[in-house]
Parts: sequence; structure tokens; C-alpha cells
Amino acid sequence: MRTTLIVNPYASRVTPALVERVAYALGAETIAFTERAGHAAELAHEASTDTVVVFSGDGGFNEALNGAGRDTVLGFVPGGGTNVLARALGLPRDPVAAARLLAAGRTRRISLGRANGRRFGFAAGVGLDAELVRRMDARGRRVDGKRPGDAVFAWTAVRTLAERRLRFDPALEIVGHGRAAFALVANADPYTYAGPLPLRLPRGARIDAGLDLLAPRALHARHLPGAVRYLVTGRTRLPLLHLHNADRIEIRCDAPMPLQLDGEDLGDVTEVVLEAERAAVEVLVGP
Repeated sequence: MRTTLIVNPYASRVTPALVERVAYALGAETIAFTERAGHAAELAHEASTDTVVVFSGDGGFNEALNGAGRDTVLGFVPGGGTNVLARALGLPRDPVAAARLLAAGRTRRISLGRANGRRFGFAAGVGLDAELVRRMDARGRRVDGKRPGDAVFAWTAVRTLAERRLRFDPALEIVGHGRAAFALVANADPYTYAGPLPLRLPRGARIDAGLDLLAPRALHARHLPGAVRYLVTGRTRLPLLHLHNADRIEIRCDAPMPLQLDGEDLGDVTEVVLEAERAAVEVLVGP
């Protein structure tokens, strides 16, 4: 297969030496480096090869999903800190090992989500988790251009919950289903990772099916033990809204709330229409 390799040189785990080894493992015909936000989408759209592989984190993967042509086969080499999409596709965290598997050319079709028209590969959030993404972005990057790691994210989450005094009251409407404090929408399980630990929010979402939603009707300090129990076991008595394998979810916010897609801040919204795009794209996968 003829392959273009798109590289985000500022992704957490990308180094010049690894770029060389990944390109060799793939037999890449062309290597293109991103220079700014949104550039991976442009490079994927302009690629002249039938296969485009992205060596980046989840943000670069998201850009490629939104820029690639209809018939382009996509591959994802984990170069970020979390790499949810690559892991959901059965790829190892080691970039060179992942590239070697992709070079075998095994593919499958996966479903994607859309939020107000923009694609996402594994997760969308309105409210709390999007606020955490925004706060992490506000911290900027380290002197080497990389983003802060999991420890900083955990501290940011703790500070955010403390500032809110762990009180999240209903602030949006899941149209046709009821009110909630915030909303998590996924088409893959897990939703994300905390280091090596999978955070399964919601459980049972499938990357080849529709959208799943998990939305607490409210979240207060007294609910914390139940929230921890859900994370560990998937069982809880928390007041939750849960949708499975949906084709369309509409959310209306009482006031502007942050929206994130695949860990990228998309700004504030008052309404979000989320749609499943089934069998949307052909991707390279692991064994």
C-alpha cells in the first residue's frame, strides 16, 4: 500500500528517532509534519496516497478523521499521552510495534460520531469533562512543546471538583429523556484512560455501532461513593440517564457550556446534535 505518514512533532511521545523508525516500519512514501492546529486535517485531505497514517495523539487523529477523503484508509500510531482511539483498535502503545502491525494492511470499518457536524472518533462531552480539557489547555505546554501528563490532569480534576464543592446540578436537557448535570457520549469503550486504567463511561459502547450516553441527573458530594463504585464495577444507584446504540442525541443547555471531542476543546455551545455515522471509515487495525 502507498502510505503518507502525518506526524505531530509536538505530541507527547514523538521523537525524531521514533519518526524514522515508524516511517521505515510502514514503508511510508511521504512524511508530512504538522505545524499548527488543524494542519493534520489539511494534510490528510491533500494526501495523494490511498492510505494515511497519523503519528500523533488523539487530537491529531481527530483532525485526520475530519480531513481525509471518503475512500482514504486511515491508520493511527500512538504518539500522545492517552491514545484512546489507537488502543480501542487493538494497537499496542509502543509506536514502532503499532506501525509494524499496521503495515500488515488488515482493515475494518468503524463507526464515528458527529457533534454539530464535526466528527469524533471515540468520545464527546458537554460540561464537566470538557471543562477539564479546557483547563488543561489553559496550562499550556512544557518548554519542549509537549502537553502536561496524567498527574497534572488528575490534580486539575481534583481542583475543579473542589472549586465546585462537588455540586453539579441539572444544567442541560437530553431531549426526550430528561435533565442532567453534564453529558458523556461515546462510541468506544473505554471512554478514556487515567494512565493505564480504563475509565468506562459509559460501558458497552462499540466502535462499530451507534452512540452511547451517560449523563448524571445530578452529582453531589454524597454521590461520590456511588460514582467510584460505577467506575470500578459498572453498577451504581446514582441517578443516571443512559442511552445505548443511539443514532441521534440532542442536548440543549440552560446556558453556554463547554464541548469537547476526542479531548479537544470545541468552545461553548447551547445546543448539540450528536449523530452516529455508522461504518463511516476504513481503518488499519491490530491482530
